[in-house]
Order: sequence, then C-alpha cells, then structure tokens
Amino acid sequence: MSRVATVPSIWSDAVLAAALFAVDPAGVGGISVRSHAGPVRDLWLAGVRDALPDGAPWCRLPVHTADGRLLGGLDLAATLRAGRPVAERGLLSAADGGVLVATMAERMSSLTAARLVAALDSREVLLERDGLGMRIPARFGVIALDEGVAADETPPPSLLDRLAFHLDLTSVAIRDAALEFIDEQAVAEARGRLPGVVLRDDVLESLCSAALALGIGSARAVLQAVRVARAAAALGGRDLAALEDAALAGRLVFSSRVTRLPADDPPAEPEPPQAEKEPADEAVADDAADGNPASDSTQPLEETVVASVAASLPPGLLASLRAGGTIPRSGASVGRSGALQQAKLRGRPAGIRRGEPRSGARLNVIETLRAAAPWQPLRRRARAEALAQPGADRPRIEVRHDDFRITRFKQRAQTTTLFVVDASGSSALNRLGEAKGAVELLLADCYVRRDRVALIAFRGSGAELLLPPTRSLVRAKRSLAALPGGGGTPLATGIVAATALGESLKRRGDTPLLVFMCDGGANIARDGSPGRQRAEEDAIAAAQQLRAAGLAALVIDTSPRTHPLAQRLAREMSGRYLPLPRADAAALSRAVGVGTASGRRGVAT
Repeated sequence: MSRVATVPSIWSDAVLAAALFAVDPAGVGGISVRSHAGPVRDLWLAGVRDALPDGAPWCRLPVHTADGRLLGGLDLAATLRAGRPVAERGLLSAADGGVLVATMAERMSSLTAARLVAALDSREVLLERDGLGMRIPARFGVIALDEGVAADETPPPSLLDRLAFHLDLTSVAIRDAALEFIDEQAVAEARGRLPGVVLRDDVLESLCSAALALGIGSARAVLQAVRVARAAAALGGRDLAALEDAALAGRLVFSSRVTRLPADDPPAEPEPPQAEKEPADEAVADDAADGNPASDSTQPLEETVVASVAASLPPGLLASLRAGGTIPRSGASVGRSGALQQAKLRGRPAGIRRGEPRSGARLNVIETLRAAAPWQPLRRRARAEALAQPGADRPRIEVRHDDFRITRFKQRAQTTTLFVVDASGSSALNRLGEAKGAVELLLADCYVRRDRVALIAFRGSGAELLLPPTRSLVRAKRSLAALPGGGGTPLATGIVAATALGESLKRRGDTPLLVFMCDGGANIARDGSPGRQRAEEDAIAAAQQLRAAGLAALVIDTSPRTHPLAQRLAREMSGRYLPLPRADAAALSRAVGVGTASGRRGVAT
C-alpha cells in the first residue's frame, strides 16, 4: 500500500480495512461506514471497488426495497410471453461473488435487515413466493453506508453484528485522503494465497481470551477476527498468521465492540531462587528457548491483543473504561413524530395484501397480474371449450377475484402535545409564571415540527379546556397569557379531563402526549368537596385510569421541593417524573422536550 503513512490513523485504518475486505468479502462479512455523502466516501468506495476481482458484482440496495426486488420472484413480462412461470433474480442473488452496498442503512427496516442477515448466515436465498420455490447461492460482502446524524441513528444491530469493520469517516477531510491507497496486485495475490493460510492454535486462543476480557459477548466478533487475521497474513505474503496479524485483527474488529477493559493483574510473586528450580521448570524453559510456546504462553499473547485494542480507543473513552464505565449501546431511534399507523391512499408503502379495491383501497395492477400469471396455463385449458366457440373472446390473461392485490401504506400520525397546567393558588405563588414561560418556549418548537398543542388548566373546583388542539401559535400564546391563577387544586379533575381529551385524540388517529405541570398539592376531590386525603385518593385513581387508557404522560413537579404525591402519580401513570425545584423557564422547556421525544417512539400498527 502506498501513502498510508502520510494520512491520519483514521484514514489509514479505513484503507487497511478496505484492502482486507477486498481479499475476502464474504468471509469478513462487511464494513459499516459512518459518513456523510461526499468526496471522501466516494473515494473510499471507488478504492474498494477497484480492488475487487474483475467482473465482481457491485449492487446497490436502496433503503426502501420490496421483497420482490430483494429476494427475486416472478418475471411478469417473461411469464406472460412464455405462458409458464419464469423466475427473476433479486438483489441478494445478483450480488453473489461480489459486494452489496446498502445505502442509508440507518433507515433500513427490520424486515429488510432480517432478509439480509439470513442470506449472510446461510449464504443462499430461499425463494418461496409467487408460486416459486428454489434456493439460490448468495455469497457476498456488505458495505452499510450510515448517514445518521444523531448517536442513536445506526443500522440495525443484527446487521452490525455481522460486519467485521465499523468505520467512522465523518472527521476525515478530502485533503487527508490518499488518491491511490490500495495495491490492487497485492490484494489479488493475497486472494489467491488466502486458502492456504493457517492460524496457530495459541493465536486463536489469544483472540478468544482477549474478546472475553474486553467484554465482547458476540462469538461472531471472534470468527471475524480470525478471518481478518488470515487475510492480513495473506496480504503480508505469509502462510502462517502470527501474533502481529492477531493484534491487527483485534484492533480493527474489537475496538468498536469494547465494553470494558480487563482489571490490572495482581503483582507477580517473587520467583524462587535459581537453585530451587524444579526439573519441570527447566524443561519448560528449554522448550521456550527452542521456540516452542509453553502451555501458559497465551496470557502474553492476550495482553498484546488487548494492548493493541486499547491503543486504538479514543482517549476519553479509554479513560471512561478505566474508571469502570461502559460504552452505551445505541437503542431504538427516538423520534419526534407520531406513531406509525395504517393508511389506504397515502404514506410510505408497507407491502401488498390480498383484497378488493373498495373503500378507498388502491389496486396494485402489477402485483395483481403477478398473482394471476402462474395460473394462466390451467385457466386457458379450463376455458378451451368456450374459447373454441365462434365469436368467443380470447383474453390474453385471465384475472380472477382471488388475484386482486392492494397496496398497504403507513404514515405518521398527527402528534398533539396536551399541556395540563396547575393554576391553583399554591402553584401561582410558586411557579405559574415559569410554567407559562416553559410552555411558551415549547409552543414555538411544536410549531416548527407542525405538531398540534392543547391547553387544560385546573383550579378552584374544576378543569377548563383553554385551548383546543391547534397549530396556531398566536392563539396558543393568547390563551396562555390569559391564564389566571388562584383557588384550590382539583388535581383529579384535571387528570380526568386530560384523559378524556387524550382518548378522543387517540380515537381520531392522533398520538397524544400529556404533560402535567403541578406542585402535587391536591386539596379538592372530584366531587368538588375540600379535603386533602380524599383529593389525593381521587388523583391516584384518576392516574390509574390514565395508565389503563394507554396514554403517554410526563409529570413535571414544579413545587419548591419534590412532592411525594407527584412522584406517585408518575408511577401510577407509568409516565416519567421530572422534579424541577430550581429550574427556570428554559430548563422546563428542555425537560418537556426530552419527555416529548421519549414519549413518541413510533410503533407500527
């Protein structure tokens, strides 16, 4: 390789990973590349493609790919011409012997990821659709292009677990990238030498021990490191993978999966005097001097691999691991839009199903013809007598009722944030002004996202809907500014009113989020009678009804000190509790924004 030493280590590792991947794409599994679209990524992809064998497939997998294009299926035009089922190859089988590039992998659906990892595991595509049943070879490597901005926007974990290298090129500038960085001839020679490369047993044991010491729970990482070590030895012109190859494999494969660093070993006990050495010790020393590793020599090898991995970790992350911390794993993506729901006419396509084009459902003509095509020979023979009669129609293709296919869609529901504000005398004395400021700041955020907002205030002996669900920022601010304060705290009545409005919004297809701003000082029961004990019991019962309704809730305790009733209400609602005894309006707005995001994880219905 040329010019590797003149570029930063991030680019050097990316270049080395590209060369190792080109040696054995299907064996290594693949590479996840986190980078924005631009010249750096394009240059890296061009280098990988040039290093592959001549004629190797290079297929792109768009983010929204139907099963028919991914797995293959019935070739409708060829089937209609031939009068018999004709299969069409999908992207997975077309990539056999080459590379499949998954664009925008951070948005890949779980279904597409399941199809892809099944092909990676079995190295074949099982096609059972459109009246076809066959197994098609599919040995390929995957390059997952990750364009996510937030830390939780990552490709599916099941796919990442099967990719050996996880690269991040976001900090690499085009001036740091080499123009020619892979020796294609060396890669081709390594590809021919790879089948004869072997890995020593002690090196294999060191990789397993290092993965265990680094907190890597997946056995696939060790298998990928073995493949990478063999590819590194082949690229270096060696038929035996040595310790340096294992250290390189550990650095490239393990560094993105580390969850802890091993504890420092206790100090070794002083060795016995030379005269007290046992004959067995002398024999072990003689074996080591002859070049044969002793039975306990895997420990130094393991330490070498671990040291190589630790050297490649960022300084801040390494310090966190040494302090006993762990690397946070990315979970489900947290969005700010409503839940996914089924639709008939608009939205993102979500598959095809059998059905009739009525009640607004849209007929999918292509899939309907695809379903009817395999049955044409049988239907033609069944109509042979009728077709032989003079004047009888001779249709090119016969479509029956069972062939109808309609397209399913899914779209994001409208999100409505319902603010339930305590406007009682105690709240007005403490934080009503700050609560108004927080809601006003958040209204602008909701307006940008095109969310709807509503406002309920409770005080005295009842609750009042001051602002029905609306997108009007001016109307919302006017209603908020006119909110008076004073009187008792009918907390239960406010929860009941919010639950009723939330259920109404949910029935209309919206995704409601209820944000309660109160100080927890309930003193008015649901029937309007005063009494703190009865009022608190009614509030807890109302919170339980809210949980039974399945509504997302956030309780913000605005009292000067955290109130036990507010904490219990949050538990009974199965919601989130945020005590903010010393927060200003901006802090309240930020807290509600966090709760809004966590309460809007989209779930497909």
